[in-house]
Amino acid sequence: MTHTVSRDQLDDVSYDQLRQLVGLVDHDPSKDPFPVKAMDAIVFVAGNATQTALFYQFAFGMKLVAYAGPEHGTADHKAYVLTSGSARFVIKGGVRPDSPLLDHHRAHGDGVVDLALEVADVDKCIAHARSCGATVLEEPHDVSDEHGTVRMAAIATYGETRHTLVDRSRYTGPYLPGYVAREGTIQRPEGSPKRLFQAIDHCVGNVELGKMDYWVDFYNRVMGFVNMAEFVGDDIATEYSALMSKVVSNGNHRVKFPLNEPAIAKKRSQIDEYLEFYGGPGCQHIALATNDIITTVTRMRAAGVEFLAVPDSYYDDPALRERIGEVRVPIETLKQHGILVDRDEDGYLLQLFTKPIGDRPTVFFELIERHGSLGFGKGNFKALFEAIEREQERRGNL
Repeated sequence: MTHTVSRDQLDDVSYDQLRQLVGLVDHDPSKDPFPVKAMDAIVFVAGNATQTALFYQFAFGMKLVAYAGPEHGTADHKAYVLTSGSARFVIKGGVRPDSPLLDHHRAHGDGVVDLALEVADVDKCIAHARSCGATVLEEPHDVSDEHGTVRMAAIATYGETRHTLVDRSRYTGPYLPGYVAREGTIQRPEGSPKRLFQAIDHCVGNVELGKMDYWVDFYNRVMGFVNMAEFVGDDIATEYSALMSKVVSNGNHRVKFPLNEPAIAKKRSQIDEYLEFYGGPGCQHIALATNDIITTVTRMRAAGVEFLAVPDSYYDDPALRERIGEVRVPIETLKQHGILVDRDEDGYLLQLFTKPIGDRPTVFFELIERHGSLGFGKGNFKALFEAIEREQERRGNL
């Protein structure tokens, strides 16, 4: 069962307490060949990291906690570390013209370069990954400062995305060696919630046609992930476009990666559009878990974040009310805020999607409030994809 908790309850919970609050499945890490504990950080490359960090503080309510840059010995880039509950974003931007980050940005625009994972044994994970044929980008190594030592390594996944593996059990600093503690200067209005979201719910990857099963097998074989769900055919198609999706998860279900590929249809899908404008496979969207989606959406919309529009007909359909039953937010309120609702055998969820947050029609965010449901809003797929298609048509990319 998934438990609903207040914002105040989540202020200073420990890792073990957080496990209990979010109702994680039983899992024995000693029997896991690649035991992942949780997401460690989502690392973005941005064209202007300084302004992007301000955007996430102002519009997403995140807290600036650490910084690295030329002033502290990081010569070629700046990096800002922001948190909201257990979620951590790292925003990087190149400073020198020859910075590899600028090369990445020229190719892909703003996007995710690293889905970093917290692990208990970096060496064990790398040894298993190597034995299964994974590409090791960084060998296990220690980085240290006055706050202790972090053990790290990295492996490659789809496109130019990587998984950095991090063991910070011997470290007490604000993020990693090389970073200094730093606080933001944005003043919150009186009465503002302490945070707008509490955790990363899942991260969605888009891959080329015919590659979804390849990467599902990669996560199964190399990282010991299990399959959670599969969406194909009419499950995930509209009149004009289609895609296929499978969801993989680590043993304790704290880390969930849906993987999408395009499917043949009358017109180009959202996956086709992403692959073209991002310049290949990558992380399409990040779902942020909130306990109060109404407040979160209201605050983010007031800060200028744009969300996909849902037509009134979605809420006026009698079949919707029959399918979802009783939920904590009246249908009229969901309609007012454009929030989707879905129910499965375990409970229900509320969700809403932003428009792309950068210049390219690539990366966007999902807000999700779960009440028992372990799903991904299957009942909303058609309404969601039709909303995305309307935006694609406006951009001339459908």
